[in-house]
Amino acid sequence: MIDFAAARRIMVESQLRPNKVTDRRLLAAMGELPRERFLPRSRQPLAYMDAALEVWPAIDGALPRYLLAPVMLARLIQLASVEATDSVLDIGCATGYSTAVLSRLANTVTAVEVEPELAAAARANLAALGIGNAIVVDGALTRGAPDAAPFDVILVNGGIVDVPEELLDQLKDGGRLAAIIAGSGGRPGQPKASLFVKVDGETSGVIHFDANAKPLPGFAPAPCFTL
Repeated sequence: MIDFAAARRIMVESQLRPNKVTDRRLLAAMGELPRERFLPRSRQPLAYMDAALEVWPAIDGALPRYLLAPVMLARLIQLASVEATDSVLDIGCATGYSTAVLSRLANTVTAVEVEPELAAAARANLAALGIGNAIVVDGALTRGAPDAAPFDVILVNGGIVDVPEELLDQLKDGGRLAAIIAGSGGRPGQPKASLFVKVDGETSGVIHFDANAKPLPGFAPAPCFTL
C-alpha cells in the first residue's frame, strides 16, 4: 500500500523547495492536500510524480485534460502572490486540485470548468475535503465568471496562446493573472509563465520563467488562411 502522506512530504522536499517554491502557506497546502483524490484510480500511484497527469481522455475530438505538474502549479500560484483576503478565479480546474490548493491561500475561489463531468467531480472532491470557500461553475473557460467578477487573482490551469480580453476585464485594479503562454499571436514558441497586472485600468504582462503545460480547450487562435 502506498504511503501517500510520505509521498507528499517527498514531493515538497525534492520537487517544490529545490525549484524556488518558497511560500510557506503554499508548501503547507500542497504538503497536506491529497492530490491522489483528484486522479482516476489507475493514476493515483503516480500522484506525486513531477508530471502532468491525465484526468480526462480525448473524446469526440476534444482535448484531453490534465492536472498541472506539482512544480508548475506551485510556481504559477506563487507568481500570482495570492493573499488571504483575495478572491480568485481558477480557470480550467478539472477535478479541482488547483481549486483546493487556492482555497487554502485565498478568501474565496471561483473555479470554472467546461466539462460537466469534471465540474461534478471537482464539486464532490471539494465537498469531501470540507472546503467551503470555493465554488465550481460550469462554462466556457475563455468566458471566466463575469457574474462573480472582479477578482484579485486569475489562475489559468494549462497552456494558452493568448489571454482573452474577457478574462483581463475580470481583474480588479491591482489584480494579477498568471498563465503559461505558448507562443504569441498563434506563433509557436517555448512556453513561458507570465504575470499580467492591471494598473489604472490597463493590463500588461511580463515573462517570468520557462514553463510547460498541456493546452486548455477553447484558447486556440482563430485559423488564418494564406494564399
